[in-house]
This record gives sequence, C-alpha cells and structure tokens, in this order.
Amino acid sequence: MMELIINNAPWQRAAALYVRMCVFVLERGISLADEFDDADIDGTVYAVIYDQALPIATGRLLKEDDTLCRFTRIATLKEYRGQQRGAKIIHALEQYAISQNFKKAQIHSELTAKVFYEKQGYIAVSEVYDEDGVPCQTLEKVFS
Repeated sequence: MMELIINNAPWQRAAALYVRMCVFVLERGISLADEFDDADIDGTVYAVIYDQALPIATGRLLKEDDTLCRFTRIATLKEYRGQQRGAKIIHALEQYAISQNFKKAQIHSELTAKVFYEKQGYIAVSEVYDEDGVPCQTLEKVFS
C-alpha cells in the first residue's frame, strides 16, 4: 500500500534523508557534506511516499520569501522510477505550498531533469548555470 505524507516531523525528515542517501550519495556519488545541508533542520517540510513502511520517494519545501518557495532534493529510489512518483511528490508539495499561501515555486533543475519539470508546468526563468559541476537551470511555476 502506497501512502504520501507531507509534514515536518522528525521521523519524516529521517525518511526523506534515507531516500536521499540511497539516491544521491550511494547511487550518484554526491558527498555527504554536499547532499545534507543547512536546510535539513527542525521545521523543514518534506513530502515522502511510503511503500508500506519503506520510504521510496521524497522532496522538500524551502521558504524563499512570503510568496516564493523552492522545491529541492526530489528523489525516487531506483526500483520505483518510471511510476510517476516524482510527479506525485511535486503535486503534493504544490498543494501544500498553496495551502500556506505561496504564490509560486522554483526548482533548480539539472538539465537532465528539465523536461520532467516542464511536464509538471514549470518554465525556465534563468540561463544555464553550474551547480557543483552540473549544468542547471532555474524553473518556476506560478500558482493560479
């Protein structure tokens, strides 16, 4: 049974960090210091999809200002990819952001993921830039 939960509870953060450890650190080789940053603190909101008790996909919401939030660290365990889990995480984060009166969201996307975010309604609002040696672009979606 799949369940999506979004909140800022400590156990939720642990579940999100588990998925990120598997995907970004172990699979992609990103250093621990780069992956786990100053935004992983009490109060940070995470969306996590669970398959029974196993966290399989995640994303986090960071407040930029009173009207703008940023979705970061969107990840799905390898064996669960291609099943629209990432899209469900994005949708849940958007609904949560709207409930908190944010007007728009940004995502700093690796170019390899840009098409995925465009399918979710995001549009490029920056030039391509380098982030930790990876070409990225900022995408944005205004909530209507």
